[in-house]
Amino acid sequence: MHAPQWQEIELALTTTGPLVDGYLGPDVTVRFTHASGTTLSRPAFWDGDSTYCVRFASPLAQGTWYWQVQSELPFLEAAGELNACASSGGTDFGQHGLLAMSPSKRNAIHADGTPFLVVADTGWSIPFRATHEECREYAAFRAAQGFNAVLLMSIQPDRDAIGPRDRTALDGFAVAFEDLPQGHLREINLDYFQYLDGLSQILADAGIAAIWQPVFHGYGWKGGRTAGNGLVREEYARFCRYLVARYGARPALYLINGDGPGYVDSVDLAGQAVHDADCYGQPTGNHYGPHCDNRAWQEREWLDFQLCQTGHAGEHRPDKVAAMWCERPIKAVANGEPTYERMGDPDKAAGWWQGHEAWVNLCAGGTFGVFYGAGSLWNWRHTRDETHTDWCVAANCNWRDALHFDGAGYVGLVGKLLHGYPFAEMAPTDSYSYGLRCLAVPDRFALFYVERGGHLNIASRQCPRAYRIVDPRNGEELGSGCMAPDAKSIDLLGTAPRLVLLTV
Repeated sequence: MHAPQWQEIELALTTTGPLVDGYLGPDVTVRFTHASGTTLSRPAFWDGDSTYCVRFASPLAQGTWYWQVQSELPFLEAAGELNACASSGGTDFGQHGLLAMSPSKRNAIHADGTPFLVVADTGWSIPFRATHEECREYAAFRAAQGFNAVLLMSIQPDRDAIGPRDRTALDGFAVAFEDLPQGHLREINLDYFQYLDGLSQILADAGIAAIWQPVFHGYGWKGGRTAGNGLVREEYARFCRYLVARYGARPALYLINGDGPGYVDSVDLAGQAVHDADCYGQPTGNHYGPHCDNRAWQEREWLDFQLCQTGHAGEHRPDKVAAMWCERPIKAVANGEPTYERMGDPDKAAGWWQGHEAWVNLCAGGTFGVFYGAGSLWNWRHTRDETHTDWCVAANCNWRDALHFDGAGYVGLVGKLLHGYPFAEMAPTDSYSYGLRCLAVPDRFALFYVERGGHLNIASRQCPRAYRIVDPRNGEELGSGCMAPDAKSIDLLGTAPRLVLLTV
């Protein structure tokens, strides 16, 4: 069997004896050993009846992998070989590999070191609300705009939610665990996750990484007593391991805490479970509510990034991101949930507000990425009058209407404009200019976001000299050149917002 580099393959493992309870049974792991000596272990997952599956993406482009099942199950013994080969993937993930953290721990990168700026949408409810056809429409549109990631509630988290078990019906949703209303994750519905396999693959094929939030802690789909805070810690950890097993050979990030303080014990145990299960080391983080201190479990090895939330009031709060940048030990930072466009008010956070918010937070130290949200899309509102509280939807809009809000295009353009630049390890600096917003990689790259154009006055000869002037609202290049060694100023060709990108 061939294993193309960075392309998921699946091995089905069949037990030769009876299973009492596959999901709650002993852990099953498959150890992959390459002829070169490289060793990786992937957790397997139960997929019904007597079948376990393991999904694997080879980080190498040639050579033989030898695999062996490791399990306490007496009826599950298997081994085999895989032949690694060159990647056939057309996305950046297929070409450059899955995700990891940069050496400084401030930024994300691909496995081969290529910079990766997370440009994420908040499509929270896709897993339990969207159909495959809807997801294809969504993924194609967002990918064309420049998005490469999406925040997902892996399951509908509200214990008190009521509605038909039909993701296409008014107020309907698919059910992942029968006992979630009682605060447990034991009675799994495999058909839910088998359908979610398809949604996840559609996103991956479009070059969009899933940011998996296992069970939400803050305001859920409709605010009906979210289960995340009250779960048995071992059950939450088991489910997080299951997500790594099922989806961890695809581009993925893990968000252990969702919209809560993050200090509950289950978050720490679950974060460690993800860290131990994920042989690829894809980024793991926390996402906080607007009232939280944004540093839960800051010292833990499993934690790679922290996402603050500046709230949904339409106020720019880059100071929150800047404060998180200063925390120690170092964790990557982003504003994971700025104000959602048109949520509760047709004028709230609309249009260029979103673009300015993205650039300002990036330059404040949110170098892990930029995030966008839209009212009615995040909850996947099927119709323009589907019942939700007014503050969390865009009036008279369904998810498809919200997909086309103007602000998303400005945020997606951030990733497009930085694509191909050596921005890994970029950090805020004051040494290149006189108080302007600037990110730099010493001796390689610099970025200035100038809100009102005018002139860019350079304070140091160490600043790279080859430059491009771009309008961040539409991506149009307005000018380019190379500064003379003694030059100290660049005319930004107008007084509108400007982005200046400089390289050596």
